[in-house]
Amino acid sequence: MRHIRAIAVFGIAVVALTGARGSHGGSCGGSSSGGSSSSNHNSDNDSTSGGTSGGSLPGGSSSADKAIRDVTINECKFDPATKNLVARVTVKNDGVLDYDYTVTMKFKGDAGGTALPASATKTAIKVAAGASVSAELATSYPGTGDGSEYTKCEVSRASRS
Repeated sequence: MRHIRAIAVFGIAVVALTGARGSHGGSCGGSSSGGSSSSNHNSDNDSTSGGTSGGSLPGGSSSADKAIRDVTINECKFDPATKNLVARVTVKNDGVLDYDYTVTMKFKGDAGGTALPASATKTAIKVAAGASVSAELATSYPGTGDGSEYTKCEVSRASRS
């Protein structure tokens, strides 16, 4: 019984530390990821980089990971009509100040696959306090096939000012 209680407490602690907002990774096949959470935004310029795939960084909620937690990937796909890799995201500002966001998306393939490095950046995504804005990030397809080698995308960098 003591072990079960310890596991339950550990599970609750992990959820509390990782946050409720999604994995920041999406499938290029069109499935979505994400969730919702509220954040406390006390800084005027928050940014983060790196491919976090679990919500918050270990150790809790620092100002450096707030911007990336505000971004949810809705769709990630190859658009055959435009020959672009496209990610559709929602940026949610739970704070009391208006922010301009910059988001960089990394398009990825399976480990050991043939996907060439590809990324897209969108700047000046204006989000009013308490509002959400949808945005599309696109980059030219660097391959010669049908885009099927790209299986997911993730937010590699996000900042707000």
